[in-house]
Amino acid sequence: MSTTETKTSRWPHFLSRGKIGSYLTVVMSGQIPYSSFEAFKGALLLPLCAMLGITEGQFGTLMGWIGIAMFLYVPGGWINNRFQIKHILIAWCGWRLVTYMILFLVPNLSFKVMIAIAISWAVWDAIGWPAVVNGVSFVTSDENSKGRGLAMGLLETIRRGSEMLMNLLVVGLIAWRPDNKETIMWIFAMAYALLLIPMIIALLKMVPSNAIAHEESHSDNLAALIGLGKVLMRPRVWLAGLAAMCVYWAYVHLIYASAPYMTIVFKASDGVSGAFGIFNTGLVGVFAGLVSGVVADYIFKSSTVMMGVSLTVTAIGAGLVYVLPVNESAMWISMILLMVMAIGVFMGKAVILAPVAELHLPAAINGSAMAVGSFLAYAPVFWANPWAGKIVEQANKASSMEAAAPLFGKLFLITILVSALGAACAFTLAFFNKKADNKEIEAAKLETE
Repeated sequence: MSTTETKTSRWPHFLSRGKIGSYLTVVMSGQIPYSSFEAFKGALLLPLCAMLGITEGQFGTLMGWIGIAMFLYVPGGWINNRFQIKHILIAWCGWRLVTYMILFLVPNLSFKVMIAIAISWAVWDAIGWPAVVNGVSFVTSDENSKGRGLAMGLLETIRRGSEMLMNLLVVGLIAWRPDNKETIMWIFAMAYALLLIPMIIALLKMVPSNAIAHEESHSDNLAALIGLGKVLMRPRVWLAGLAAMCVYWAYVHLIYASAPYMTIVFKASDGVSGAFGIFNTGLVGVFAGLVSGVVADYIFKSSTVMMGVSLTVTAIGAGLVYVLPVNESAMWISMILLMVMAIGVFMGKAVILAPVAELHLPAAINGSAMAVGSFLAYAPVFWANPWAGKIVEQANKASSMEAAAPLFGKLFLITILVSALGAACAFTLAFFNKKADNKEIEAAKLETE
């Protein structure tokens, strides 16, 4: 075996010099558009609302409108079949840039205009995000499909790591100059929005063209629609999407059960609960994403199996928190168990749509598959956020630890059930994938005989 072959077998193809630039460009195109608004919701929600002149309730309304993207992922799949990945991403980044300028530069902007902007973001998110995932699948594919699990894991790791670093910079300056927090917030929101300009240039130069749907005797538009129909008829796509839905549902619950659980139930200080929240929903996600991709590719040899295992870990972590007696001495044990839950959640989230890529669908309809997968995966944003938010609001009004803890218990119980369902879907999909692979191997043997 030659040295070149050895290196090829040892390192995924997307890490080679000719591929890594395209890969990183696509990955960051899935983060920079969110950096001036959605990425602030964890650590910088209050300063962002103050800077925009809106209440936390109005921010929730805007996020709700952005959440309607879930209804648009399937028609967004038609667009992903019809147009080049890089053209979609350029248009998405361009629209975000224009609307950010309106949001941050127009004085006394009415809330109705903000809602209109949020609705437009929902439309573009339903088109742009599947293009990001499809782009990762496209630029990381090779003859052996090696490294796709790692690529999807790095997608989550790089996005979460960049978000954490960008937010830490803002948090640090606000802590240094708290009286100027609105000015600092505006400066960084504008600066992060302007990063979309070099992002667009990089997409033009770094991302190659991909196949789009086309069939003889049909127009390209009809071919894209036919491709979407073919995807919707595949049960394995739905299994992958349902497993992904359970991962994201558990992720939403984790966000509401980290810092708020410490503050409301155990009466931890803002500093302690805030630090735990950043660690449990930020730093854990960075490392879990990388580990998940490596384990998926080099141990389980399957992102689908990795997702099943991660959901099992999530169910165990949530289950242990659920049965743990709640008292003042249990805070640190609860933190450790919530970390276990977070590890499971983020290992699953790192490969959330990788099982769709493992179906080895034709390139011309892969965009539709990613769109359907995204529709199912991110559907919980429509119900999980309001429900979990209501639980936290009720718990915050509770008069004692004993009254607040059972309310969070409902959240953990649902997490257990959802994670168990998702694990069952993932392991079932892995079984059918194995059967399909065996059939392909047998067919190949018959052809060679």
